[in-house]
Amino acid sequence: MNTFFLIFIGLPALEIFLMIKIGSKIGAFSTIALVLLTAVLGLYFARIQGIQTLKSGLTNLYQNKVPFYDLISGASIAFAAILLIVPGFFTDLIGFILLIPFTRNILLKITLKNKKFERKTEGGKTIEGEIVKKDKDEL
Repeated sequence: MNTFFLIFIGLPALEIFLMIKIGSKIGAFSTIALVLLTAVLGLYFARIQGIQTLKSGLTNLYQNKVPFYDLISGASIAFAAILLIVPGFFTDLIGFILLIPFTRNILLKITLKNKKFERKTEGGKTIEGEIVKKDKDEL
């Protein structure tokens, strides 16, 4: 099935279905208040996680390390914040899962183990070299 169809048709249909089911149990006003509360709480926690990730990335930069994990983690936190802004319970659940560092680490490890993200080389051969310049710059 086409992923475009699932995302743009299936996801809103699922969100509407969940809002109707939850709204019939707890009431319309409570459902709206719950959606707004999850958005506000989620953005608050996304801000905290984002600041921690930024500090960790800067620490790695100061130690001359590549902040690869911090970049990926920051992108997932930004995506989680977008999911939390979108009204609905399913997107809020996915957003909160991405905000929890433990589950985010598990999802990132699974994603990075995927064959699509592996580095591809031409024939598996790597040629290393060094450029040596004998003449010096003159002023």
